[in-house]
Amino acid sequence: MKYIVLFAILLIQAANAAEVSSPRHRVIGVQRGTLASFDPHGNVEWTYKGIPDGNILTQDSWTNIIELNQSGNIVWSYDTAKMNGNEGKEIEVHAALRLSNGLTMIAECGSGRIIEVDKQGRIKQEIKLKLDKPDFHRDTRRVHKLDNGNYLVAHEGDGKVREYTPKGKVIWTYELSMQGKPPRGGHGPEAWGNKINNAIRLRNGNTLIATGDQHSVIEVNPAGEIVWSIMPGDLPNMVFAMTKQLEELPKGNFIIGNTYGTEDYPQLLEVTRDKKVVWTFKDFDYLGDYTSAICTLGNLSDVNR
Repeated sequence: MKYIVLFAILLIQAANAAEVSSPRHRVIGVQRGTLASFDPHGNVEWTYKGIPDGNILTQDSWTNIIELNQSGNIVWSYDTAKMNGNEGKEIEVHAALRLSNGLTMIAECGSGRIIEVDKQGRIKQEIKLKLDKPDFHRDTRRVHKLDNGNYLVAHEGDGKVREYTPKGKVIWTYELSMQGKPPRGGHGPEAWGNKINNAIRLRNGNTLIATGDQHSVIEVNPAGEIVWSIMPGDLPNMVFAMTKQLEELPKGNFIIGNTYGTEDYPQLLEVTRDKKVVWTFKDFDYLGDYTSAICTLGNLSDVNR
């Protein structure tokens, strides 16, 4: 069974950027409860009803995770605000994943933990997270379960990426430097901070990090050294507001998401290692600037908010 995992309150529609003759990826996304899929030419394939190719794991609130079948009916749900000791707590979920063993991984902000639950909602695995600045909105952003069984966690509030073992031991940490600059609030290109939104483990063993309001993407090796990056000004005619989505494609290119941008810039783009843009995704008639979860349909299993 295939699962598409999406966490956002957004509608995604594909459209050509001026410099690109045709999109090269199918795209799926959500907008305020509406779910839609688009073909490589930007045509709507399906909306909330009539989901093809398997079920979809998504959420219809900050706390409630739902699984939709191909008819668009809810066949499973898990409300983190009401389950397993969270009653009365402020809880948000920004990451979840249906695992190959059938369990569902959920990263809970507010309770400071990652859990894996079965179809009955029973916890089968739980690890406590290390939090320097606990916050029910910023404890975590994207969380990925690695092939080795560990968890790679973007801690927005702490400005750190941590890798945890299944026992909850932190075995690797990367802290995003403020580079001697004072923080500036907001979400657009004028903002500045260390709100890390995403980190993925690359096939070469390095870690690719979306720096959020530092408007960049960096690749760091296990020693924490930056070995590659896309910094402001590196891409022609492109300004990142907040970087969030990351995906490594089979041939080594990267998909990068741009949240809180303006109509002048795409919400999603594919770049090569020599920083050439090969594909973009943009539509502000339907989408707007709050694109925080989006995926190409080459990577169905791990897309979070």
